[in-house]
Amino acid sequence: MSEIFSFAGNELLGSVTYVDTSQIIIEIENSDIMSQISVGNLVAIETGKKHQLLISLIDKVTRKYIEDFEDEETEETDIMVSSADYVKVNIIGTYHSVLGERKNIFKRGVDTFPQIESKCYCISGVNLQSFMNLLSDSIESEKQLMLGTFMMDSNAKAVLDGNKFFQRHAAILGSTGSGKSWCVANILEKASDLKYANIIVLDMHGEYSSLTQGDSKIAESYKIAGPGDLEKNQKDILFLPYWLLNREEMLSMILDRSDSNAPNQASRFTLHIRDLKLETLISEEKQNTAKTFTVDSPIPFDIKKLIAKLKDDDTRKGIGKTGSVKGEWEGKLTRFLSRLETKIEDKTYGFMFQPHVDSQNYNWLAKMLCNLLGYSDSQKGIKIIDFSEVPSDVLPVVTGTLARLLYDVQFWMEAEKRTPFTLVCDEAHLYLPTKDEADAVQKQALYNFERIAKEGRKYGVSLLPVSQRPSDVSKTILSQCNNFVVLRLTNERDKGVIKNLLPDSLKSTIDFLPLLDVGEALIVGDAILLPSKILLDKPIESHRPISATKDFWDDWDKCKQDNNSVQQAVEFLRKQSRV
Repeated sequence: MSEIFSFAGNELLGSVTYVDTSQIIIEIENSDIMSQISVGNLVAIETGKKHQLLISLIDKVTRKYIEDFEDEETEETDIMVSSADYVKVNIIGTYHSVLGERKNIFKRGVDTFPQIESKCYCISGVNLQSFMNLLSDSIESEKQLMLGTFMMDSNAKAVLDGNKFFQRHAAILGSTGSGKSWCVANILEKASDLKYANIIVLDMHGEYSSLTQGDSKIAESYKIAGPGDLEKNQKDILFLPYWLLNREEMLSMILDRSDSNAPNQASRFTLHIRDLKLETLISEEKQNTAKTFTVDSPIPFDIKKLIAKLKDDDTRKGIGKTGSVKGEWEGKLTRFLSRLETKIEDKTYGFMFQPHVDSQNYNWLAKMLCNLLGYSDSQKGIKIIDFSEVPSDVLPVVTGTLARLLYDVQFWMEAEKRTPFTLVCDEAHLYLPTKDEADAVQKQALYNFERIAKEGRKYGVSLLPVSQRPSDVSKTILSQCNNFVVLRLTNERDKGVIKNLLPDSLKSTIDFLPLLDVGEALIVGDAILLPSKILLDKPIESHRPISATKDFWDDWDKCKQDNNSVQQAVEFLRKQSRV
């Protein structure tokens, strides 16, 4: 029948009895095979073309009872009960033993539907292994991303197309404890084998620090400066000074839109920032830039001078015919100034408003972004940025500003010199919420990430959101993802989100999700030809994330509480630093 399939008589499943555009119903003719088939198995269906088979996934197995009664007018009361076994399958794609000059090709979609009475066969044993190997071999070796093994055939490697996985955005979703962090570490391990891998991980809890340590390190470690890091001038300590924020990002943190003077406050704020940035350009002799820059351009300026200008506006008297009168801006900026000064003095915002003095240099931004996006023989291409000391209320500002900067630099780079990079958004639900639930600050961050989701592919920027609550993540971002690695999910809302993102023929696969074990995943998308359940590879021991679930019962029996550690933690809490 084909070069890779050789079906024996006992592998005959039955014949087609019903066909529509998405599903086929097969009447089972081989009763002995009932014990061998189950939901999720593969079936090959003949078509009218000699070198073609439809590959389908079993969605439902059922037995229908038919009761035949004798004529009621007769005295016979015997009841004859017969049964028929049926299988409903969803079409996944088409296998061609010959397609033009090529042989043994599997393609998504359907060219020809089967006819009624077409024969159907179970794909198992040697046939299953041959088909799985065909899927792996169909991806060129340099594009292969091996994540694990197929659960249908543990001898066959689950191979994804690395290009399609990253360039069209992907998402890793699953309940807490299902293995998401191991999956991320697994992907990073595989990517680290590439010579110029460029991946930036936004690590919310410091889980991936193990990948940046020891002789087997595969990534560089960075950290957003906490209150205890403000005096440090180290390459691995990142500041995001206030002058990197654009006008709307800054105002979302400071301006109270309900204040009747809000338009005046925004107007003076914008004017003074533009003037201060122009002063910097003049002092740096950047005349060409001074001709075309905008108030949103990332140009250093002294925030103390901004405060002084605003205070002058707020207190300056006007001059009337009879002497001094109330100034045009007098008293209108008081509340705005108070909110701004509060932010500046707050140590939790120190990475932004109290950055190291070197971050005020004009050339600092280029050096910082070269560390994150550029290449050096002395550093790894994968960078892990620790956000664990960043307070949750400012997290959207930090992640959004960093994402916008990285994207903008890629946007303005000469097209032929761009190299692609991926942003791995760990715990995405914390800073990429749905629009209905986002506040003013979160909406600014959300806009930056949604822009990347919609336009990033053109400029070599992709997203890899990771979340335990897909129902709380921006629908716009998830809808732009073309690949999904879905681990165990039990919440109905979360399952519903995934279901709405999949094509109709695959919606039934969502029912598997609550039954998956730790480290088992359903992979769907452009990167894999056949939607499959796989067992993910485990990262090596030294790379395993610091996210293992605590064994409460065992620890309560073996581990004594440490009062000194509690006291030390209280002091760390007070000074907002673990040093």
